[in-house]
Amino acid sequence: MTVADARTADPTAHPERAQPAAVRRLDPILVDRIAAGEGVERPAAAVKELVENAVDAGAAAISVEIEAGGRRLIRVVDDGRGMNEADLALAVERHATSKLPDGDLGAIATLGFRGEALPSIGAVSRLSITTRTRDAEAGLALLVEAGRKGPIRPAPARPGTRIEVAELFAATPARLKFLKSDRAEALAVSEVVKRLAVAHPQIRFSLAGEGVGALTCPPEPPGPEGLARRIARVVGRDFAENAAPVDAAREGFSLSGLVGLPTYHRGTGQAIHFVVNGRPVRDKLLLGAVRGAYADVMASDRHPALALFIACDPRMVDVNVHPGKTEVRFRDPGLVRALVVSAIREALARAGHRASTTLGGDALAALRTHTGASAYARHAPGPVRPQPLARSWQAPEGFAEAGQAGYGADAQPGFGFAPSADTRTAAEAPGASSAEDHPLGAARAQLHETYIVAQTRHGIVLVDMHAAHERLVYERLKREREGLGGDGIGIARQMLLVPEIVELDPDDAARLADAAPALEALGLVLEGFGTGAVCVRETPAALGRPDVRALVRDLADALAESDDAGDGHAGADLLARRRDALLSRMACHGSIRSGRRLKPEEMDALLREMEATPLSGQCNHGRPTFVSLSLPDIEKLFGRR
Repeated sequence: MTVADARTADPTAHPERAQPAAVRRLDPILVDRIAAGEGVERPAAAVKELVENAVDAGAAAISVEIEAGGRRLIRVVDDGRGMNEADLALAVERHATSKLPDGDLGAIATLGFRGEALPSIGAVSRLSITTRTRDAEAGLALLVEAGRKGPIRPAPARPGTRIEVAELFAATPARLKFLKSDRAEALAVSEVVKRLAVAHPQIRFSLAGEGVGALTCPPEPPGPEGLARRIARVVGRDFAENAAPVDAAREGFSLSGLVGLPTYHRGTGQAIHFVVNGRPVRDKLLLGAVRGAYADVMASDRHPALALFIACDPRMVDVNVHPGKTEVRFRDPGLVRALVVSAIREALARAGHRASTTLGGDALAALRTHTGASAYARHAPGPVRPQPLARSWQAPEGFAEAGQAGYGADAQPGFGFAPSADTRTAAEAPGASSAEDHPLGAARAQLHETYIVAQTRHGIVLVDMHAAHERLVYERLKREREGLGGDGIGIARQMLLVPEIVELDPDDAARLADAAPALEALGLVLEGFGTGAVCVRETPAALGRPDVRALVRDLADALAESDDAGDGHAGADLLARRRDALLSRMACHGSIRSGRRLKPEEMDALLREMEATPLSGQCNHGRPTFVSLSLPDIEKLFGRR
């Protein structure tokens, strides 16, 4: 070919490509190998299919063993019903199943129903099945090698079924190239077994093999306690004490399970478990509902730990929408989403001010990393001489600052500490319960004008006063917005003596002017003031005396972020989330700032309001508002135990 011919040649032409032959029917074994790629794309998918078959067979115990990430060997043993000779012969045929007795795809009550798992696996591996029914005198065995079925023969076996898959994808070497490392495949198998274990707490599960930690989940009794123990074995031992129960129902759907506290979060979504009619799923609708429920109590880059079980009529959900049966489609997705969001929010609200118990352990670990009393005692040159007690400290005159709304109008110059064991901040009436009996205890000190130290009967509590007050103001604004503030008129406003003119970027000023009606409903009254400026006339009363300029600029940024997000949520849902985001920004500007010194009564009032306010265990951004340290842990830190 000349240069000119090359320039004029059609780049899409392929003269070397063979012309298609006449249409013909593919070989059945080749059909099985092609079909295997739909539901068995990796070892974890094969394990999922086999374990689901064991669950459907009524097994009370299921064990899984793997080698080389499942590529070399997968062994699944159960004590279920087993199969007779006729069932075993049909089990490895395509589209043969015992789980659709009436052929109704709209009412599927089992996990496996396609009738493709065993023939698909047998087409790309060496599949060995040994089974025995409870009333049979001996077992049966069948071997399928690369799709070629051998004869059924007698074999010794216990009641149940034992399936071994050796050299997976040996018949399709090209597919082996797409597998990940043995370690990654083993972890995927572990994840599948864990999700099925959470979905069926009454079944014993065990997993062993290369690249995975040994997992043993004994059977649990029905009920919330058994479920909590099973989830704790999968998610973590401290899950149960950091979770809140969920129990709700609506229009044919029931929802139950446990949801983790907002401060008990993870870096990935692997600790999120959904079970629909006994089937573990990873559904986008449900994941979106969880994100919405935790929207204003958890940072956007963190994920909760939870296990939620949805039960409904099988006709209300379609499980036949994904080859791997990991996704579902609800007949009324809006109803299900609303049920999940409302149930999680109610559970978290019932949890009140609770925060994760792991926060104290993290704090102690951080302290041990830097210093330790026992280490100092070991290396000290001699006995430590007690230092003379310091005189009670008193702040210099003129130290007081104007009080924050809700915590007293006049701040005292500070408060001293007597060198005695009794450091109560205020006299208590005879017969009255001590403030130390409250969950957050009695305020004893303020550190760095940022943190409050409180004493309880069993330890101490360290409170971030800015983060805590931010949540309190936010919840107050939300209550007032919903007309629950007492007067039923919405968010209370206060008029500025002199309207504030705030200069902005013209685009930001235009956004604020367009959002003026919505902002007025949130307690902020403003209007356009020429090009690139707005005039603020009223602010929410709960904010006290905020920095109006900083507040308006922050709200302008929030509106810009909301416009740029374009996350696809429409209508009332998007409007509600935008309102909550704006209220959160306002609350941040109305909360106590670091550097303000509080008097004892103010600190105790803050603690009592935290105890009475739902979700006060974390601020609007998901950060914890307090950390509890038990007295035994503190004693260990100083070598007293």
